[in-house]
Amino acid sequence: MARAVPASAPDGAAKPLSIVARVHAAPPEHNAGAEHMLISMLRPLVERGHQVEVWLSRYGKAHEVYEYRGVRVVPLEARLDFPSAVRRADVLLSHLECVPSTASLARGYGKPMVVVCHNTHRPTFRDAAAGQTALAVYNSRWMEAEAELFFAEYPKAVRPERSLIVRPPVFADEYATKPGKAITLINCNAEKGGTTLAALARRMPDQQFLAVRGAYGEQILPDLPNVEVVEHVDGSEMRERVYARTKVLLMPSVYESWGRAGVEALASGIPVVAHPTPGLCESLGEAGVFVDRFDVDGYEAVLGKLLGDPAEYRLASKRARARSRELGPAADLTAWCGAVEGLV
Repeated sequence: MARAVPASAPDGAAKPLSIVARVHAAPPEHNAGAEHMLISMLRPLVERGHQVEVWLSRYGKAHEVYEYRGVRVVPLEARLDFPSAVRRADVLLSHLECVPSTASLARGYGKPMVVVCHNTHRPTFRDAAAGQTALAVYNSRWMEAEAELFFAEYPKAVRPERSLIVRPPVFADEYATKPGKAITLINCNAEKGGTTLAALARRMPDQQFLAVRGAYGEQILPDLPNVEVVEHVDGSEMRERVYARTKVLLMPSVYESWGRAGVEALASGIPVVAHPTPGLCESLGEAGVFVDRFDVDGYEAVLGKLLGDPAEYRLASKRARARSRELGPAADLTAWCGAVEGLV
């Protein structure tokens, strides 16, 4: 695969940096959008010659240090000394629950801190505003706007020194395939739309459905002859195990700050039928087919039209591929790498 970004900065080779991330979990054991966004952001830094490590804060199955897509991952069970990694780091990075503790170490050791924000919940912005955040990364324009509202509401909060929008990078060639025949939901908990999938499967007994077990939340996995349950899938296997079998992707989520799975599906020209959250409206754009998550009749009608009218499906598929091209991550990742390199 071609590089996502240039191998060096525009004015020559960038100084090799030690970049240390502290997060709660990582692929291949934990495959959620936040974790794959982070890996996709770290990969180009590795390509540019930087030493990148991800240190995990929760116990899992791995006991030895491993490499995932070029990124060195240190499980908690490896029992290595994280403060030693912090001391030798040039830049610290974190997201979600690990931000407060990592930010404390950054302040203590005088290291620049990068906070990747994956949602618009107030704790996310409070953690990023705890002081001395050198760079805050927002995954969408609407998240950046929500952050501005937060700082207007809490004028005493300490703004990050700099902020940047990096849309969750999806390398389309790693996901693109020929669509299959199933209607698919990825992560079948209630908030992602597990009940909607179950209702549609009962209404459409002749249609094949895929219920992909998610990384978190209680899964709603209907025991129906037309529903196949796919166990938790590593991101590197999504093309073969999920998208190559998918005709239409469902995203009736109550909340999505962006919706990475939808963008992955677009790479194959797979139409996405989604609840109009602000994040999904921004990520899917004109390629999205939006139906309120409580309108099961509406979902059934849209699916009937897409599956029953080849011309309608071809048009939706064409829009999906066009949107995938628009979301190519090279420009975002070049700006991201430059921002990290500029912290030192």
